[in-house]
Amino acid sequence: MLSIGEFSNICKVSTKTLRYYAEIGLILPKEINPDNGYRYYSSRQLETMLMINRLKSYNFSLEEIKAILNNEDMQEEMLYRALCDKEKKLEQKIQSDLMIRKQILEDIDVLKHGKPIMSYLDDINVKLTEVMPMNILSIRRMVHASEYSDAYSECFGRLFHCIQVQHLTMCNSPMVLFHNEEFSNQGMDTEFAIPIQKQACGTRIFRPGLCLKTVLHGPYSELASIYTKQREYAEQEGYSNHGPLFEVYLNDPSQVEDEQDYITEVYYPVSKKKRDRAHSI
Repeated sequence: MLSIGEFSNICKVSTKTLRYYAEIGLILPKEINPDNGYRYYSSRQLETMLMINRLKSYNFSLEEIKAILNNEDMQEEMLYRALCDKEKKLEQKIQSDLMIRKQILEDIDVLKHGKPIMSYLDDINVKLTEVMPMNILSIRRMVHASEYSDAYSECFGRLFHCIQVQHLTMCNSPMVLFHNEEFSNQGMDTEFAIPIQKQACGTRIFRPGLCLKTVLHGPYSELASIYTKQREYAEQEGYSNHGPLFEVYLNDPSQVEDEQDYITEVYYPVSKKKRDRAHSI
């Protein structure tokens, strides 16, 4: 048997942490002396402690580790699934970090050449266009930012199924309309839509009218820059927002390996501001 101090020294885990782990039921002492309260661990528990430390290094929470340790019958299968999930998330983080590093290097180069860090906005092209009314089949719901990817797959999956069942014909790429006037903690009032050739059960007419249009070649993380540039253009040219902003996805993100190859049309519906009467006299 090992005293809590010996066990602590071998595993490089403080005695305070070991007591906390015992308190939450993660790893309990093998024995506790009833006379003096001294705690003792078995040498076999060293392996358990090593596993706990290993899983912590993989960003497992203590609750996740506890669930795995307590499920002895399915432990290997449960651990396999959990590790696959962690690896997937780690790969996503690596790719995100690589993109951030690439952006940092580009910003360094811009500053080195004496340009403002936000000068890339000058390269964003905004044009005025008239978008004709269209017949859309849609699903509208409140969606949090963290849920958007799953909602995208679910809603468009349902819409494509409906198109197949009703023998409808698509006439343009899938699109998403954003009905919020401002950011909300309740999520974004989002309408997932597919333009349909003819009216059918569940369709409606969407009339965008006059819009500012920008084509984005790259990741969706750049959309905020597009909307910033469109808003600046609208103010400079005397336009105000008139209807839900919407995005048209010219390629399926699930079929594109590199986010740099995403192609998205971004529309900002507008109308000409009315001149102030007092100002015009």
